[in-house]
Amino acid sequence: MRFPSEIVVDRFLPTARAMLARELVDRGLTQQEIAEHLGVTQAAVSKYVGGNVAIEKRFSGNPRMEETVDRVADGFADGSMDAYEALGEFLEVVRAFEDRGPICAIHEEEVPALAGLGCDLCVRGYDEAVADERAILSNVRKATRLLADETAMVAFVPNVGTNVGMALPEADDELDVAAVPGRVHAMRGRIDVPANPEFGGSQHVARTILAAGRVDPSVRAALNLTTDETLLAAARDRGIDPLEFDADYDDRHERLVTAFAERDEVPRVIYHEGAFGIEPITYVFGNDAVDATRLAIELVRDAQA
Repeated sequence: MRFPSEIVVDRFLPTARAMLARELVDRGLTQQEIAEHLGVTQAAVSKYVGGNVAIEKRFSGNPRMEETVDRVADGFADGSMDAYEALGEFLEVVRAFEDRGPICAIHEEEVPALAGLGCDLCVRGYDEAVADERAILSNVRKATRLLADETAMVAFVPNVGTNVGMALPEADDELDVAAVPGRVHAMRGRIDVPANPEFGGSQHVARTILAAGRVDPSVRAALNLTTDETLLAAARDRGIDPLEFDADYDDRHERLVTAFAERDEVPRVIYHEGAFGIEPITYVFGNDAVDATRLAIELVRDAQA
């Protein structure tokens, strides 16, 4: 667990001081004068100027940081700015960097649980909506790891790719469904997951989940596989009666809602046989992404047995 303030102290502050010290040297100030402006010892200034302090390039190379350092250095050099004003300048940079900026990016790296949340926890504070989003993103990430670890899944990844998604409670549209941007693909005998899940990362899987949720709100996740008779047979052997539907995209959402309503349930497996320009696809549903993925893996293993 790391607080963003620790990143400010450990990485932003040394970078800012080193940049400012070097700029002040260029403006003709002595190391003792620089030390007085920075509130550090002359020995510390010597380290900053000599390059003996680690610099975070995501800060030092940022245009806003460069402009602020130049402005403060000019102010210190000509006496038009005091420490109070300089502190205000740098605090504005810190606030900007903490709001989905470089500090936010570093914080996500050091606290993986924040990944994909845009540092909403720090910017907006804890709330139930963000907690739901975090739990869903975590669930989808776990599901993608299950996919990546199961080599048997490679043979059942469609040419268009696989995606696994999970919806928020009472989801209204695709932006309420978390999935993998760019989809999951089979490459060189393994599953490649190109990115962390994001809300709005899927279209077809998301719409299928939304249709299922209209009839059974407990069904909030799904993933797609290629349609294969051995896979469908494995489902039937488990007591699942796969539902076949028309591959056409026109009004698919409403047609699926109607089909589910007529069944009076959302089957764990639905499929279509494709059409012109549309690859045959099977969807496996679950209460969450891990649930759907585990069932899909079990069906694939049974199909290959």
